[in-house]
Amino acid sequence: MRQCWTIPTLPLAVYREVVAHLRQVEGVAAGLLPQTAPNFDPKLSQVGGLWLELPDNAPVDHQNRLNAILQYYGDRAQQSWESLEAEA
Repeated sequence: MRQCWTIPTLPLAVYREVVAHLRQVEGVAAGLLPQTAPNFDPKLSQVGGLWLELPDNAPVDHQNRLNAILQYYGDRAQQSWESLEAEA
């Protein structure tokens, strides 16, 4: 199952840290999405968001850990993650 998330103003370095943290959960794959804004905006992140994949048969505990990781970084940024339509 692929999920895509964004906080539009989150810095690239923080996105990289989030992805590294997500990858520590067993069976999870994660990466960065390209920035798709038509014009440069210095207030926006250099990336469009992140994607993560969790196996369908993953324990509920794994999804709970992923949610906790995202919540932690959202709290630190004082913003909420926005769900993006998953890209195939």
